[in-house]
Order: sequence, then structure tokens, then C-alpha cells
Amino acid sequence: MESLKGKIVLIAGSTGGVGSQVAKQVSASGAVVFLTGQNMAKLEEVASQAGIPQSRCFQMDITNESSVNHTVQQILVQTPVINILINAAGIGVIKTMDVLSSAEFERTLQVNLMGAFYLVKAVLPNMKEQKKGLIINIPGVLGKVPMAGAAAYSASKYGLVGMMQSIREELKRTEIRITNIFLGGIDSAFWDNIDLRVQRDKMIVAEEAAKAIWFLCQQPASGVVSEMVLQPFNHQAI
Repeated sequence: MESLKGKIVLIAGSTGGVGSQVAKQVSASGAVVFLTGQNMAKLEEVASQAGIPQSRCFQMDITNESSVNHTVQQILVQTPVINILINAAGIGVIKTMDVLSSAEFERTLQVNLMGAFYLVKAVLPNMKEQKKGLIINIPGVLGKVPMAGAAAYSASKYGLVGMMQSIREELKRTEIRITNIFLGGIDSAFWDNIDLRVQRDKMIVAEEAAKAIWFLCQQPASGVVSEMVLQPFNHQAI
């Protein structure tokens, strides 16, 4: 296992249930953590709880390529490298086709797929200069198996998986590693606005999901964890 001490880690979606927990755990392991999100007040709250200076908090709209590029450039003013990128940003829309709107479908793709594209494209040049790095995305189990009502969400996550597999092929002559973690049934704010009967008390708590990502940040230099699946024991889809 590689130590996180001194590693430069960029976390997108740092104010979410999983993202905020990852920030705390990675920072506690000695990493130099940069946080991004849409709400600056929430970012500063997470930073305070994680012992991260507010100077490492950046308001960023992941759906806006200029905002993503500007944020990454600002971070690279403070540090010469980005060792690890964790993309914890995302939205969920679970609706059947008869009520799913075109705007909701497009918004889901914009956040979950285009946002990931903007982020990886902005960070890759720095990692290519180093010829090493680690990119962690969270497709969720609906990026592997379909579910009724998940047309928008699965489209974005299947697209994310395909995109990252293609990028992995481009990077074979480098030590830039790509890991997808398929999380399923995490008790977080993801479910707050979803009209679906679920048993949140039987889901995985965000802190435990974050521990899996914390573990993936320390994978050995001689290998790579291409995929990890973490689901509630009582509801395994994969």
C-alpha cells in the first residue's frame, strides 16, 4: 500500500455525503487535499471539519468547461502536481420514461458524463507530464446493471464507464491508473428527492463507502484496482 502522506488530492463533489467523508479521511492520512463544489459555504464547512485550509476550497460548476479549467489552473498555481483525482460529483434522476423530461435527461448527462469529461481532460495534461497519477470515478452499480426508471442515470454512468475504459487504453504506456468504484445503496442525500420506496436503514453509510475510496487511493504502485463493487449485503445487484 502506498502512503497518502504528502500526496496532492483533488476531490470534486466535496460537499456530498460520500465526498465530504472522503475529504476527511484522506486529509487525516496526511494528504494535501483540494476541495471543489458549487456551494462555497458548504465547502468551507467540510474544510473546517477535515482540517483543510480554506485556501484549498474552490467553487466550481462541473457542467461548465471554463469553470473546470479555471479551477484546475488555480489549483496548479498552489501545487505543481495533482497525484489523485476523485470525482464524487453527480446527480440522480430515477423516473420512468413517461414522466422523464428531456431537460432532466440532458442535465443528468451534463453532470455525470460531460462533467467527468471536462474534469479528466483538465487534469490529464499534468498527470501526463508526471507519467503517473490515479483517477477514481464512481459510476455506481447502475453503470453496470439496468433498473426500471434509471434510463437517464444509467445512460450517464454507462457512458462514464465506456469513456474511462477508452482513456485507459490511451494511457497504457504511462503509470496513470484508472479506477471505477461501483457503489450501490449508499445512504446519502442522493435519495432525498427521489420518489422511490427504499430501505435507507439497510443501506451502506457514507462513511463506510468513503473508506473504500480511501483504500483505493493507497493501491500499490506495482498494480491497479481497475474496479471495485460495494453494495448492501441484502441487496446485491452485481
